[in-house]
This record gives sequence, structure tokens and C-alpha cells, in this order.
Amino acid sequence: MKKQLQQLVDQALSDFVKASKLAGNEIKRNLIETEYLPAPHKPPSKIPDGMMAVYVFYHGNRCLKVGKVGPKSAARYTHHHYNPSSSGSNLARSIMLHHKPIGQGSIKQEDVGKWIKENTDRVNILIPTSMGKLSLSLLEAFLHCRWNPEYEG
Repeated sequence: MKKQLQQLVDQALSDFVKASKLAGNEIKRNLIETEYLPAPHKPPSKIPDGMMAVYVFYHGNRCLKVGKVGPKSAARYTHHHYNPSSSGSNLARSIMLHHKPIGQGSIKQEDVGKWIKENTDRVNILIPTSMGKLSLSLLEAFLHCRWNPEYEG
């Protein structure tokens, strides 16, 4: 994993902790777990018990996607973003429809998941379910504002 991405995430989470306190929904930094999956990466197999997550896909120094999942959204967390036909909105589908932001020509449906695994760094930011869905939404929104992902909608 690129040290630069780890520093970027660490700084964002430090700032997020301050923002959560200002919002009256304080999240302590020691409750936030961070998992780095550098390219080429293997998708996670499950959400850890008792946790919710915000996940981020980076290609080089560009954020492609920020998303969130609750504790009952294992499929969204583990494989939806690698398969363009798995859901109505996912990273694989976005890349197929709008491939210019990643500097690629068109990518075939059967190749896009492999491309994501081989070419993107994934960061999973985990918080306890006891923090509640508002905390999860606040973290996702904060990272959207901070990193302005290429594929959001």
C-alpha cells in the first residue's frame, strides 16, 4: 500500500473525528478500524461481526468510489462492486459506462471486476454498529466531500 494513501486516510479520519464532535455525534478515533487492500487486492469475504463500513476505491491518486454498508449488507461489501450486473449501482457498472476517468478504453463486462482488483487500492473503514447509522452516514458524507469520488450518483 502506498504510504501516501495511508497518510491521506489517517489525516481524513483525524479531521472526521473533529467534525463528528462538532456535529454532536462524536466518534472516538480508537473505535475506527482501517483495513488497507493494496492493488492487486482480494475483496473482503465478510464484514466483521459488530461492525459497519465505509469503503473506498482509489486508482493512483484519484478516488473512484466511496460507499457504505451496514452489518447486513455483506454482498454489497464483498462483491457487488466487482460485478456490473450485481446491482443497479456499483463501481464495475460505472467504469463500464464511463471509462474515461480511469484512462482506459472500453472494458468488457467479463473483465471489469478483474481490472478493479488488479488496479485499485481499497480501503475499508470500520466502525462499531453501536455507533448507529447516522455515524456511518456522516463518515461517508465527510469522505465524499473530502475526496470527491469520480463515480458517485
